[in-house]
Amino acid sequence: MVKLVQDEENQRLLLDDHKEKHFTSGEVVRDIIIGVSDGLTVPFALAAGLSGANASSALVLTAGLAEVAAGAISMGLGGYLAAKSDADHYYRELQREQDEIDTVPDTEAAEIAEILSEYGLGPEEYGPVVTSLRNNPKAWLEFMMKFELGLEKPDPRRALTSAATIALAYVVGGLVPLSPYMFVPSVDRAMLTSVVVTLAALLFFGYVKGHFTGNRPFLSAIQTAVIGALASSAAYGMAKAVQAI
Repeated sequence: MVKLVQDEENQRLLLDDHKEKHFTSGEVVRDIIIGVSDGLTVPFALAAGLSGANASSALVLTAGLAEVAAGAISMGLGGYLAAKSDADHYYRELQREQDEIDTVPDTEAAEIAEILSEYGLGPEEYGPVVTSLRNNPKAWLEFMMKFELGLEKPDPRRALTSAATIALAYVVGGLVPLSPYMFVPSVDRAMLTSVVVTLAALLFFGYVKGHFTGNRPFLSAIQTAVIGALASSAAYGMAKAVQAI
């Protein structure tokens, strides 16, 4: 008994001394990436297209701000619905798993044994675990959700947080390519300034995105900038082609 208490104390000391440095804000970063990438690209392409049609800076700015507002609402709503759908799916599966535990407990217990055996545990090792989980219905249900279905309990605030994060990120990204049109009256000069500013922002954003997602930052920066450049070039070219007709 004394040895068991000492072992528990040693484990606590080890855990207190060891600080994990894992990145745990993946969902928030994903929302920011979605919002900023679309915010930088779509208004940039729109501004380039309108500039190609010889619209004034005021018109480009007005149309761009309207697009940013509409895009932020649309993207935010999309993020909300996606997170809400994930939460609804989780709770449907939670109820289904609870019903199975209530109606066919032996089958569900056999599934625990099967899951643990896949990690290399033998019957004499996973047997006590199965028994302990059967005696703790709440832990049993959580175990099945995580290890059988691979589902984590969603944050109840996730839908609203996702919507707000994506929408705000879209606005921040969208204002970058439009900002030159606020200060440069000549549409041609404003467009050139917008190209420089936006490409620099795309390179920076791509680098940061690569850093947080585990990809090569420089490659991510180049890919992001190329995608934005292609989108704006296509919009500008289409506007010029339509104007020439």
